[in-house]
Amino acid sequence: MSAESAEAAESHPADFVVVANRLPVDRASDGGGGTAWRTAPGGLVTALEPVMRDRQGAWVGWHGAPDEALDPFDYDGYHLVPVQLSAQEVEEYYEGFSNGTLWPLYHDVVAKPEYHREWWDAYHAVNERFAEATAQVAAQGATVWVQDYQLQLVPQMLRQRRPDLRIGYFLHIPFPPIELFQQLPWRRQIIEGLLGADIIGFQTPGGAQNFTRICRHRLKMETHREVVTLPTGRSTRAKAYPISIDAKGLESLAQSQATLERAAELRRELGDPEVLFLGVDRLDYTKGIYHRLRAYGELVADGIVDPRKVAFLQVATPSRERVEEYKRLRDEVNMLVGRINGDLGDVRRPAITYLHASFPRAELAAMYTAADVCVVTPLRDGMNLVCKEYVACRSNTDGALVLSEFTGAAGELRQAYMINPYDINSMKHGMTLAMNDTVQNKRRRMRALRRQVFTHDIDAWATSFLDDLAALPPAQAPSSGPQA
Repeated sequence: MSAESAEAAESHPADFVVVANRLPVDRASDGGGGTAWRTAPGGLVTALEPVMRDRQGAWVGWHGAPDEALDPFDYDGYHLVPVQLSAQEVEEYYEGFSNGTLWPLYHDVVAKPEYHREWWDAYHAVNERFAEATAQVAAQGATVWVQDYQLQLVPQMLRQRRPDLRIGYFLHIPFPPIELFQQLPWRRQIIEGLLGADIIGFQTPGGAQNFTRICRHRLKMETHREVVTLPTGRSTRAKAYPISIDAKGLESLAQSQATLERAAELRRELGDPEVLFLGVDRLDYTKGIYHRLRAYGELVADGIVDPRKVAFLQVATPSRERVEEYKRLRDEVNMLVGRINGDLGDVRRPAITYLHASFPRAELAAMYTAADVCVVTPLRDGMNLVCKEYVACRSNTDGALVLSEFTGAAGELRQAYMINPYDINSMKHGMTLAMNDTVQNKRRRMRALRRQVFTHDIDAWATSFLDDLAALPPAQAPSSGPQA
């Protein structure tokens, strides 16, 4: 942050600060040849917007363009603090350490993590920059909520600068067991970075338990249930806060006349199938897309599914396309879809309709509304919100959800048709059961799923975490104001 930007941030102290890799806005054309900011899609932004406005909030994050410095600015009732990243830092901190090292390691080494010292150096430097920007903008005694795996060093760095702050941290992806985590050459630095927070939130109790075990066995710290006591005497809580969605908002969108008409149109475009299967994922090797499509191809080849009567719509949103592992996955999925359609489909009705593209929220709501069976089969996932989005859209309590037992959501959505994505026969059985089960059984399951999703929505998630953070004793604040 430049001296001018730091001065601007200090003149605009915030009582509540969110720190995330990206700002909650995207830059888009204003229609007149210029550019304007618009709110980025996503449940986190939706959940925190009212909190930001009520508490003079600020959001610290990268604005998405490398090698560009922007001054802090106000948007829609709160303050945005852009953090500058160079093109090399995007390559080494984000594409490298965050997504080439941490992402595969934390997802059970579905792909092989890479360990490069220069990636770590960039990760450390960028985390320092985020911590510095946050220290400048946070008011005395403010609450700071740090988000996700790209910023695991920020809590400790921030506490060193600003011991007066209440600091929360939430990890949106899984936290691995000790047997995997100890592969990381910088394991101690990551753990110590996280322990700078007062509360560390995880998607599942298993993730929180993995963390406390590592603190106990690797760092020899005292732990009692969810509490880790540091050598200084300060304690940190590691607790599960399963994230969710704006269920009521999505249900309202799904029930709109425009969405219902688009859902009917989608089914017509797909040949008016008796059964429509749907998969919606980022094109990521953790999502199990290849395994899922292979299982469906076998159902068609076995004669269990008739492609003249059943359709499969698979949406794969482009993701991290500069990373080699993702390029390879894209080619593998393209080849598989081509082979299945070439062998088993016909000109009028392909066995699989595959869309490698991004779609707006309204179009996804129409897809959820149109689909009879939603297939969510990640090999590993911190939570997975597609399954909750599908459930929120099924206001008639029809439809069926096939769900991998290796998603965080599996612990909540127990009435889904559970499968093991590593077992092709398990997937085939689950998809067949979901397709052929009685209407009564499907409705009974869906009613239970909807109760869970609507009771534990995104507002309940944010409120639960922030209430726990607010209930902690005040930090031992120095008498002076913000410390750089």
